[in-house]
Amino acid sequence: MIKYLGSKRRLVPVLGEMFTASGAETALDLFTGTTRVAQEFKSRGGLVTAVDSARYSEAFARCYVEADADLVDAAEVAGALEHLSHLPGEPGYVTEVFCEQSRFFQPFNGARIDAIRNALDADFAGSPLFPILLTSLLEAADRVDSTTGQQMAYLKSWAPRSFNPLDLRPPVLLAGAGTALRGDAVDLVGALGPFDLAYLDPPYNQHRYVANYHVWETLVAWDAPEHYGVACKRVDVRDGSTRSPFNRKREMPAALAEVVAAVDAEVVVVSYNDEAWIGRDDLVDLCRIRGEVCLLAFDSKRYVGAQIGIHSPSGERVGEVSHLRNQEYLVVAGERSLVRHMAARFAGNRLDVG
Repeated sequence: MIKYLGSKRRLVPVLGEMFTASGAETALDLFTGTTRVAQEFKSRGGLVTAVDSARYSEAFARCYVEADADLVDAAEVAGALEHLSHLPGEPGYVTEVFCEQSRFFQPFNGARIDAIRNALDADFAGSPLFPILLTSLLEAADRVDSTTGQQMAYLKSWAPRSFNPLDLRPPVLLAGAGTALRGDAVDLVGALGPFDLAYLDPPYNQHRYVANYHVWETLVAWDAPEHYGVACKRVDVRDGSTRSPFNRKREMPAALAEVVAAVDAEVVVVSYNDEAWIGRDDLVDLCRIRGEVCLLAFDSKRYVGAQIGIHSPSGERVGEVSHLRNQEYLVVAGERSLVRHMAARFAGNRLDVG
């Protein structure tokens, strides 16, 4: 998977155990991001619906959640990747914008990304292989980028990995069906379900994923957008339609409360942390509408970008790291016996909720 701010990689085993303990057969991952959690639920036999507003998230969900490994010809995927891997570089938008005007990729890799992405539209548009091959390209590009894991900026000097040649690898697919949807959580949540379990991992602050990962948005849309700023962000990042109430401090609590109340699920699990706009007591209170509430806390290492200080646009260090660890919260809400059974394995992480 790609490097991702807010990734729940460390909590995935916990969430997987909770899913199994709940006895759930159907699950909703409403802010799916890279689909890590959705994949965990699917690997445990769940019929999963993965939702996000980002184009790249939809691409990942179509690959890892919607595609059924039992129905995909692995040899056909391997052959397609072999063909794409041998295409000569073809400098285009990625090379010009993300290699020369900015420094996300080295030009030799940028030219190959351009060639492969053009070929995907020319040779595989509409094919069931398309999201699988596109996911392979996104992940390959992530392995040779020159960032700390998000695309609001790039490193002043080339990252060592950026010198490696682009390497397309087949995504590891899972057996079983699933559903991928793109849209706003507030708009969609009332029309989704019913589900046995719903997992909600909303944004925590003003930073929008469409801006943090604008390069992936462009690789999926492949629309050669106008851009602005040192990072060459898509101009639609400035568009009001790309803004969510979850990125506005005043609107976020009401939006989350609306989603928690509206989701049609037997049990709801909400991820949050101690750096977010809503305090843990308020978070627990808004989840009480679902029934019994259990709060679990897990110590976590902060995102790598928080560990290297604050830098000016020229790369000069102008600030210091405040702290290196935080608390990741999981709020489990629903019928009392079910909630307690799901949380029993993690009694040492339980916090008092009054």
